Amino acid sequence: MGFLKWPFKDKRNQQMEQDLDQLKIVPDHVAIIMDGNGRWANKRGLPRFAGHKEGMDNIKRIVKLANGYGIKVLTLYAFSTENWKRPKQEVDYLMMLPKEFLDTYLPELIEENVQIKTIGHFEDLPKHTKQAVQHAIDRTQDNTGLILNIALNYGSRSELVETVKSITADVKANHISVEDINEAMISDRLFTARLPEPDLLIRTSGEIRLSNFLLWQLAYTEFWFTDVHWPAFNEKEFKQALLAYQQRKRRYGGLEA
Repeated sequence: MGFLKWPFKDKRNQQMEQDLDQLKIVPDHVAIIMDGNGRWANKRGLPRFAGHKEGMDNIKRIVKLANGYGIKVLTLYAFSTENWKRPKQEVDYLMMLPKEFLDTYLPELIEENVQIKTIGHFEDLPKHTKQAVQHAIDRTQDNTGLILNIALNYGSRSELVETVKSITADVKANHISVEDINEAMISDRLFTARLPEPDLLIRTSGEIRLSNFLLWQLAYTEFWFTDVHWPAFNEKEFKQALLAYQQRKRRYGGLEA
């Protein structure tokens, strides 16, 4: 399925237009832990690689929907620092997926005005993965639509450790004092420094945990979990998550007005 074209033309687009009317409150930043590719494949008697491939194709579909709903940032947990523990053959395949995805869909992402960013320890990725991602970042840097923020080789604990090291080095060099350290300083040194904190976290496949994902940034984020595996996470599921978010009362520790 190719990217839908805007403005709305067919019946499906007309339905999305009605859905947009229902979603009067849309999160600026949605983060998704894309879980269940392997389980989706196993359930169908397919190899795990088939699940990863279908999960990759689903990214395109969800990016299109997010863009249509007016979401500003979509952060996808694509590969964690812990995923290196998986069998080498699977890791090698996962490291090829960003190139395959971008080789296939980058023209459509550019047409949709999507800007691509990445968070994580980029320098430790294989050369071919870095080249493909950097090419996409460079090609879309002037786009002004949805930010597709891909978490590659990302782990929140290691992110926080590097932030502590950075601040400590500045204290030792007398660039800042201990008294200068505050929440804003920490946030400004994270991978997500130039992005708003997530309003909504979605995790697929029935797991109810954060798995070392955006631990600092998710402090006041609304969570939504589903048993649906990521390759099967579709427009209906995504809309349910957004409608559920719309019903939440976000008080940030205060009292409701």
